[in-house]
Parts: sequence; structure tokens; C-alpha cells
Amino acid sequence: MKLSEIKEILKAEVLVGHEQMDMSIFAGGGADLMSDVLSSAAKESVLLSGLTTEDVIRTAKISGVGAVVFVRGKIPDERVVNLAASYNMPLLTTRYSLFVSCGRLYMSGLRGLDGSW
Repeated sequence: MKLSEIKEILKAEVLVGHEQMDMSIFAGGGADLMSDVLSSAAKESVLLSGLTTEDVIRTAKISGVGAVVFVRGKIPDERVVNLAASYNMPLLTTRYSLFVSCGRLYMSGLRGLDGSW
């Protein structure tokens, strides 16, 4: 699934990475515990989270996550946005909850990872 499709499905706003909307995303997951993200095979996936900290971006980078979506309308501070930009990592935000966001993506054909998040 293209990141542009994820943006549309979630009615999301792009904070960083407007030029990367053609990126292919192969799976997705939602987590607020970054240890769960680190324990999953997250390459080229989308991470949905309610946490808006720099640790989320760093964990996503280490795990090979392709893009991060913040849920519940959360907007990260400028340091988080700048860190994502420095990693060339698309960053989006949606008003949907974590549960609804994951469900909408799943119902649209995006598959989860290994079930650990």
C-alpha cells in the first residue's frame, strides 16, 4: 500500500515527507511501548502511536519503520518533527484513535506484523 493511500484512509495530515507519498508500506502496527516495536520485524512498515516523543522517532529509525503516524490528533513538538526530517522519515497525524486507525488500515488491506504489537 502506498503511503498516500494510508494518508487518505486515515484522513491524515503530513507533517514531514510530502515528497515520499509514493513510498510502499508493507505492514503496520500500533504501539505505545517502544520495546514492542523493537521486538517486531518492522521493516518498511507504518508505526501508529499515541506517543509524540523523540524516542518514537529514534525507535522507528532503529527498527526500519518506513513512516510514523501519530493518532488522536496529537501534534509533536518541533524537536520531534525536526528529528523525523533529519532521518528522512515521513510523519503524519490523524484524528482517529489508535484502535480505529489500525482497523481502518487493516480493513483496507494493510496487514499487521507478527501480532506482537
